[in-house]
Amino acid sequence: MTSIAIIGAGITGVTTAYALAKRGYAVTVYDRERYAAMQTSFANGGQLSVSNAETWTQLSTVLKGIKWMFRRDAPLLVNPKPDWHKLSWMAEFVGNIPRYEANTIETVRLALAAREHLHAWAEKENIDFDLETRGILHIYADQKGFDHATRVNRLLSEGGLLREAVSPERMNDIEPALQGEFVGGYFTPSDATGDIHKYTRGLAAACERLGVAFHYDTEVDDVRHDGQGVVVQHRRAGSGHLSVVRDDGTVARLDESRHDGLVMCAGMHSRRLASSLGDRVNIYPVKGYSITIPLQDKTSQAAAPWVSLLDDDAKIVTSRLGVDRFRIAGTAEFNGENRDIRSDRVAPLVAWCRRLFPDVDTEHVVPWAGLRPMMPSMLPRVGAGSKAGVFYNTGHGHLGWTLSAATAEIIAEKIAADLPAASSIRVLRDVS
Repeated sequence: MTSIAIIGAGITGVTTAYALAKRGYAVTVYDRERYAAMQTSFANGGQLSVSNAETWTQLSTVLKGIKWMFRRDAPLLVNPKPDWHKLSWMAEFVGNIPRYEANTIETVRLALAAREHLHAWAEKENIDFDLETRGILHIYADQKGFDHATRVNRLLSEGGLLREAVSPERMNDIEPALQGEFVGGYFTPSDATGDIHKYTRGLAAACERLGVAFHYDTEVDDVRHDGQGVVVQHRRAGSGHLSVVRDDGTVARLDESRHDGLVMCAGMHSRRLASSLGDRVNIYPVKGYSITIPLQDKTSQAAAPWVSLLDDDAKIVTSRLGVDRFRIAGTAEFNGENRDIRSDRVAPLVAWCRRLFPDVDTEHVVPWAGLRPMMPSMLPRVGAGSKAGVFYNTGHGHLGWTLSAATAEIIAEKIAADLPAASSIRVLRDVS
């Protein structure tokens, strides 16, 4: 049986493992965390949002980034400290501005394809993830934002999504809890929300039932192609066949495992590991924040919205996770591999909630920050690498959950064509 290694047990790694296991591959997943979905897939905005498929590759995004550079509570914050990785990424981002429309339409098509798989897999595997199919309502407080949304709607429609303009009165009908003055909105009834962490953990359990092996608490230090297959060099506390002394003098115990193929789903770490395989994957970690508000009393439960909202101007999204949880997420921060939770970045999310939903008790908010792995084009890297048996499914940015099932199926089909499951080269084994 053909052996495939997957690096990363976030939503893209787990959906890829599921797609490959269904096709008869022997799949091994490596992840540095103790459980699946403990990093970027832990507490995001919760939206399965085809309607949020517009890419950021516009001149207006660049101008906003410059304008807000020294405003600590800005929706988009760029650390001005020079960094070659950040500068090279931004240069490529600017180079993708001419492809804004084409990439937006392609993202819509991917998201629509993913939607069918995600829902079907959840039903088949009986995954409870606080799914709400009440749609997503984009809200606009000024005419300029609404007019831009109207232009975006043409691209979404070309990609195959039906999204309708709604008046302020219709917005109140859709979500009675919403307060504030708005010029209008756009409503996508076919979009949904849920808990990405619950979904990923549930699908990981389904993968295990299909025979997928998960190696948690496992750091992948390096990957290499030895001419016959891919060797994954990893370490785990208290085990290993090989010791190496690092430059800083510390000793790391390492194991090596050989596989017929490998799929890189390692988020921001994909860039470093891809370089070991001779590939350039220019992913940058863009930090996003969320707060989860426990709805501990009847007043808060009644005051929090059930319909998912997206405030395009504030770059904030919401999802209702069952009766007693309300999540608000947003902002984008270009600050390298930094997971610090800053109070000045969390405060605007709390203030937004107090302004639009004043009767929701925000005393016990739980803040979180995660790093979105973004490609400069805003499209994920999905396909084969430069060496036989090496594949990529990474760089999904702010739409990881929304796109994951489609890209998992795409890469699984590519692997099936290049490296059939029936071929038998080697069985996974440790080499020392």
